[in-house]
Amino acid sequence: MSQLRKRIFAAAGYNTTYFGSGRKEFNPAKEMRPFNEYLQETAQGTCVQLSSVEFDEGVIGSFMSGRFLNQANLPGFLPYMAPSLLGKPCTGVEGACGTGGRAIGVAVRSVLSNLADRVFVAAFEMQNTMKSLYGADVLAGAGYYQKERKSGHAFFFPGVFSERAGAYYQTYGYDHARKGMAKWYEQSILNARKNPKAQEYHNTSPDLFALGMTSPDPSRFVPNLNLYDCSKVSDGASSLLILSEVGLKMCGVRPQEAIEIIAIGEAEGDITLPPTELRELTITEIAVHKALAQAEIRLEDIGLLEIHDCFSITALLSLEALGYAPRGHATDFILEGHTAPQGKIPTNLSGGLGGFGHPTGASGVRQLVDLLQQFTGKAANQASPRTPYGMMISMGGNDKTVTCIITKKVG
Repeated sequence: MSQLRKRIFAAAGYNTTYFGSGRKEFNPAKEMRPFNEYLQETAQGTCVQLSSVEFDEGVIGSFMSGRFLNQANLPGFLPYMAPSLLGKPCTGVEGACGTGGRAIGVAVRSVLSNLADRVFVAAFEMQNTMKSLYGADVLAGAGYYQKERKSGHAFFFPGVFSERAGAYYQTYGYDHARKGMAKWYEQSILNARKNPKAQEYHNTSPDLFALGMTSPDPSRFVPNLNLYDCSKVSDGASSLLILSEVGLKMCGVRPQEAIEIIAIGEAEGDITLPPTELRELTITEIAVHKALAQAEIRLEDIGLLEIHDCFSITALLSLEALGYAPRGHATDFILEGHTAPQGKIPTNLSGGLGGFGHPTGASGVRQLVDLLQQFTGKAANQASPRTPYGMMISMGGNDKTVTCIITKKVG
């Protein structure tokens, strides 16, 4: 792949609190905060970092607002969030749980095309509007609903990734894989405890690894995953700007307050077909190879990583798809401490989808916000990256809609 034709930057990132069970203030018996307040908060959080809030274009992402909120026509909320977008081009984006990554991709293309220098990007989801079992039916739209839903598990996507976990156990052994998944859960919560906006920030469980080792109970949930293997049901929003060099100056953003996007690898799978291999994330692997080729760097050059760990088994499969561990050996990589904050490749320092939360449409934007904050020294769980390069993986559905973005610290 050829390199990007001009320099592209991300700046002024903001995350709301990702809200749901696990937060002390969460009470499903009380009225939830309305979604427009999340949109206002994240937009204000981005705009307050700028000396000029004039934008050329807006992009908003959400997976299933039409069902969770009965609200469509989301581009119409962008002028409400950022008044300078009134009369400007605004676009709504949907790509299941990979919506955030696709929203960023749309913004990057607009800047590359010279149609815009300053693109405001926001993404959100509100999933606590219904019980989790009903929400599982809504989220099943990330698969081929007409073909798969009727034969799928009541908890549809946990069932989908339970199948992947079962295939993985059969080949590589349950006991070893379970240790890796339990360690991943422990690491996710420990990182979330350092992020005040994380959904699991208040988690005080004394033995997280033991919880992660809980045996799956198919009579209560799915056959091959326990509840701690799953990301959270969440409400939340995130936003940032995608800018050209000219856009940086126009918004009053100093280069050291931004990160450069040096590559974007995008790949789509056929949603009507089952995975070719349950033990592998083949579309993720394609996207990663594209991004590394475009950036002209090696995997070893990446200093920080944000992966889409919708389930703990997905974390193992992602590390193997990226090439950090051979097939079947992600558990060893995790147990050896390589993904910990002081490890070889600090991963999901935010807490990831399992710790920070997973408002499905928002997670991809949140991942880029976290890389931005890490490489500008503003993260709550601040690391000391050994290289200037970061990578994020945004994945929608059963490894179908994947965006891999590689960033570089400026200066």
